[in-house]
Amino acid sequence: MEFKAREYQEEISDKGFIILNTLKILVLSMQVRTGKTITAFLTAEKAGCKSVLFITKKKVIESKTIDNDHKLLNPSFEVDQINYESVHKIDSKKYDLIIIDESHSLGAFPKPSQRTKNIKKIIGNKRMILLSGTLTPESYSQIYHQLWISEYSPFPESNFYKWANVFVNVKKRYVAHGNQVNDYSDANIKLIQTYTRKYILTYTQAEAGFTSKVSEHILTVPMKRTTYDLIKILERDLVFTGKNGGVILADTPVKLMQKVHQLYSGTVKLEDGTAVIIDRSKAEFIRDRFNGKKIAIFYKFTEELELLKKVFGHDMTTDINEFNNSNKNIALQIVAGREGISLKNAECLVMFNIDFSATSYFQSKDRMTTKERLVNNVYWIFSENGIEQQIYQTVMNKKNYTLKHYERSKVPVKTY
Repeated sequence: MEFKAREYQEEISDKGFIILNTLKILVLSMQVRTGKTITAFLTAEKAGCKSVLFITKKKVIESKTIDNDHKLLNPSFEVDQINYESVHKIDSKKYDLIIIDESHSLGAFPKPSQRTKNIKKIIGNKRMILLSGTLTPESYSQIYHQLWISEYSPFPESNFYKWANVFVNVKKRYVAHGNQVNDYSDANIKLIQTYTRKYILTYTQAEAGFTSKVSEHILTVPMKRTTYDLIKILERDLVFTGKNGGVILADTPVKLMQKVHQLYSGTVKLEDGTAVIIDRSKAEFIRDRFNGKKIAIFYKFTEELELLKKVFGHDMTTDINEFNNSNKNIALQIVAGREGISLKNAECLVMFNIDFSATSYFQSKDRMTTKERLVNNVYWIFSENGIEQQIYQTVMNKKNYTLKHYERSKVPVKTY
């Protein structure tokens, strides 16, 4: 049966190839599950492309979703895929179009990330399509470096600081020890849009006919008494030495926040770099509470995966293809799994831990969305009286959780 694109994908690609051929930059700001990749491929076909490079995350390449979309559409052009970390190895001369998936990951400011610099080197004057469901998730200042990578950027300023003088209300912000830094997050949205709107095509799930809703549930788990005692000692003394000589050092406010965050989910990294499991309560709760369900679990810290593997054993995988073709559950790191991967085969999402990033919050919880599913159940597993609830309240209000938030809302450690 011949593949037929959705009507709105055809309409967007009709507009898109004109933008691409005239301005050399097209931004498809389409919400998750609306078919950004198919729309980009349709656009490339209509724009007469012959060889396309698709830059995305390693996990997305492994999931074969780009291969599947390419085979489904069967366009006349060839497509090569490369992950962000390997971009510096690529010779881009043969490509007449470069597609950049989840382009908001290039939006760091005021200085561009190394990833952004590497991509700028291969873009040059080539046509490019930027794909993102959340183009500027935390600040409109994130738009600058996404366009800066192209010689056809609508902004004439050569670097972010010069650009900010025109487009940002630069403020002073206090950081640790009373020092001040420039805050570049308050961008002039209306002014920026006068330069960028002609490059950007947007489309929402509502416009595509999606009616599914995300239903969030918070479940609290009492941790072991030893875990609470350890956190109390660490917050008081800023150091803990175990019986086997392992040292947990929290000699700066940031390190203390990070260690406490780790401990409340049952793992911690020692000063010598070794990561250890100290409490299986959360993982065992998830195993028992969701027994018989096919679930996708998001974790934050590397050792949390080892904890989940120990508790779930052979019922756990980290491979999306194995997950889709078996009865196994899947565990994904939040940042690696929040973008570009469909978890539509999961009965529910279970958040073992929570990231400090508001972007992670909004993207990860939407991984199950399909047009057919009416409700997506997302379960947040928080330690009783822990730090996670404070992080949750911050990120759901579109703010990143920072040291300032931690210091302001320290949760008293449970005592016995």
